[in-house]
Amino acid sequence: MTKPPRMIDISGKPVVHREAIAYGRIRLRRTTIERIRKGLIEKGDPLTLAPYAGIMSAKLTPILIPFCHPIPITNVKIECRIEDDEHIGCTALVKADAKTGVEMEALTALTVTLLNIWDIVKKYEKDEAGQYPYTVVEEIKVVEKRKEG
Repeated sequence: MTKPPRMIDISGKPVVHREAIAYGRIRLRRTTIERIRKGLIEKGDPLTLAPYAGIMSAKLTPILIPFCHPIPITNVKIECRIEDDEHIGCTALVKADAKTGVEMEALTALTVTLLNIWDIVKKYEKDEAGQYPYTVVEEIKVVEKRKEG
């Protein structure tokens, strides 16, 4: 017999400081990376703009992932950088004083950041048929989580 879906009860757990860091990257055409370096992206600098969406999405995680508990996030920090001629890498750090971890919030923030980079540069990534044969979001993972107490 299958159990009905339910949120895990964390009522008895203590509030402790928690942090999670997620990493991921997006592969883009070399010409797109060059446009970013030169400041020639029509919508604006994706390395500056995309983290705003990531920060906002961290706070929306329990709406997007039904079994995540709403938690009091105390900080979200997202950094994006051009890693080489084909990749932009981003990290998302999320902190909270809570009864449960912040891994899903870090992963959500990171993923939405990468998707926003894609959205900002998609004009330059399409081929003649309007497809994206080169663009890939990859290596999304939690690289570290910390729990004090």
